[in-house]
Amino acid sequence: MADRVDYEFHVRTGDRKFAGTDANVWVILHGEEGISTEEMRLSNMFKDDFEQGQLDKFLVKKQAVLTNIVKLELWRDNFGFGSQWYVDYIKVKRKDFNNEVTFPIFRWIPAKTHLMFRVNDTMLPQDDPEVSQRWEELRSKRESYLMCQKVPDGPSQIKNMPADEAFSFDYKWDIVKRKLQLIATSKIVMFTAGRWESIQHLRNVYTKEVFCEPHGCTRWSNDLCFAGQRVASMNHSCIELCTKIPDKFGVTEELLKPYLEGQSLQKILDSKRMFIVDHTILAGLPCRKGFHSCVPMALFYVNNNKQLIPVAIQLNQDKGTDNPVFFPNDPPNVWMKAKMWFNNADANVHQSLTHLGFTHLLMEGVTVVTHRNLSQSHPVFKLLSPHFLYLIAINSRGLELLVSKNGWVDKTMNIGQEGMFALIARGIKKWRMNVEGTLPEDLKQRGVLDTNVLPGYHFRNDALLLYGAINKYVKKYVDLYYDSVDKITGDWEIQSWGAELTKEREKGGCGLEGVPSHGKFSSKEDLYLTLTSIIYTCSVAHASTNFPQYDEYAYPPNYPALLNGEPPKDKRPVEETELVSMLPDKPTTLDMMTVTKILSSRGTNSLGDFEVQYIFEPEACKVVDEFRADLAEISKVIKQRNKERNPPYPYLDPDIVPNSISI
Repeated sequence: MADRVDYEFHVRTGDRKFAGTDANVWVILHGEEGISTEEMRLSNMFKDDFEQGQLDKFLVKKQAVLTNIVKLELWRDNFGFGSQWYVDYIKVKRKDFNNEVTFPIFRWIPAKTHLMFRVNDTMLPQDDPEVSQRWEELRSKRESYLMCQKVPDGPSQIKNMPADEAFSFDYKWDIVKRKLQLIATSKIVMFTAGRWESIQHLRNVYTKEVFCEPHGCTRWSNDLCFAGQRVASMNHSCIELCTKIPDKFGVTEELLKPYLEGQSLQKILDSKRMFIVDHTILAGLPCRKGFHSCVPMALFYVNNNKQLIPVAIQLNQDKGTDNPVFFPNDPPNVWMKAKMWFNNADANVHQSLTHLGFTHLLMEGVTVVTHRNLSQSHPVFKLLSPHFLYLIAINSRGLELLVSKNGWVDKTMNIGQEGMFALIARGIKKWRMNVEGTLPEDLKQRGVLDTNVLPGYHFRNDALLLYGAINKYVKKYVDLYYDSVDKITGDWEIQSWGAELTKEREKGGCGLEGVPSHGKFSSKEDLYLTLTSIIYTCSVAHASTNFPQYDEYAYPPNYPALLNGEPPKDKRPVEETELVSMLPDKPTTLDMMTVTKILSSRGTNSLGDFEVQYIFEPEACKVVDEFRADLAEISKVIKQRNKERNPPYPYLDPDIVPNSISI
């Protein structure tokens, strides 16, 4: 056997700003029984190594023979103008053997500091021999990942965005630039000023090139589609089983009789065919000056054809002569006006809570806490990281451009920024990880977990498949690293993580309610629920509430985020001209079209196809592969379902669901 061998190194520099380096880089390989190579400088003559996003190959000859490489020692100097360096991974193999070992790095390499990395670099902290290095990395992270509340009484967010979280390229979410591009490409020239002349006038603006006709154009006046917006669109988690008509709802059996197909109201309630949406959370919410909103309730009934239909709308909470109940047999425009005002209120809940509050902002706090408490070597960090990609960056840019003073929300929604922030603060107080953040429990609480109840609930039917696959994936992965309770209770990083997840927001924590064992994790079941909730929220929950936006919002009569005038207080006749006068003007409509067009476009890979692969351990890689196989089967099921649905519900096909909240 040779006493000296050659080693081949493959080094991937990270694809992030300023990741490349001009510094000199050295490594030492360590084997079993204390055998090591000499110091080896990684350099290729006449080649610019270690550039951003680049994979470099190096051959180092005549080094000590290591039967099993177990550790890599890595360091650099501070030579050159750009000496800082971010490394994704280093792969090493002996030229006389065909086996290759991987050292996941995913770190900035400080100058003149020797860092040690183990093969596959996945260890619980109590098992890591480089404990001081691990502590120092977390200490540094805690200095740059600080928490604050940017929304008054709202969720915890990053205080200042670390450079690590910035987009590494000219991402499509440069909204000002993207808006101008969309307008130029679409050749729309009629949005300079003024109001719409008629409903048909508005429909004529959509083009084939960019602003294609939203689905809402053809179905906005249809009661089946209005009901479908509760179960197969973006605000899908407000509908509840109705077992008793609330006293505050001014309906009687006699008034509902025309819609119940000859059956008694009690029989309908007992057979679980009546449902309600009650937006009482909107009561007293501030609005922009000169604008109004309502606090509506609506009843929906599953008819004998198993179709969900609306049967009653009350636009405010208290019964009274100035708060009539609207019914489908009212004059068509009177009924249409009530539906438009209901959807205007529904849009407040959707944008503030279902979308922004309960996905973007809640998960930003979770992302910050994860960076502060879990080493890159921790298996849970590796599991969660793909689902945090660009989340902090998109939130920072979104709040700056969309929810800022005089920003998009202030221009396109009745409640404006002030009302949105107030609603987020209310909703965050009610959200619990083990209920609202756990799909089966949320469905159970609303009385709609049984798939025989509310048969056309496409969101539920598809989301349950994905939730089940994520939960199965999490269980298999957790089981690899925690084979005893002691490993959970003795894992000081996971315990610190749980403590900050539950710590009060006012004291610098995430302030989440409903975290199992209040963050003092003591079983694998605690971790199963927590990790499933986070991955599901960052992927499935966000996709379901984000990607239908253009089809719903881009045609204002269908789902108006902004309405002029006041909600009706009587049932006087309504002409089409009055409906048109309620709509936003041309520039505001264009704002809604362009932003929802951008929001509805996907920017990252499909669920399970991770942009950055953090997991290299063979058994863990097998678990990832099994997850991908499960998602592929679910994709087939959902594609088949959509062949029979009218309209289809494509938003939770795993091929479409991204890994993270990146748009």
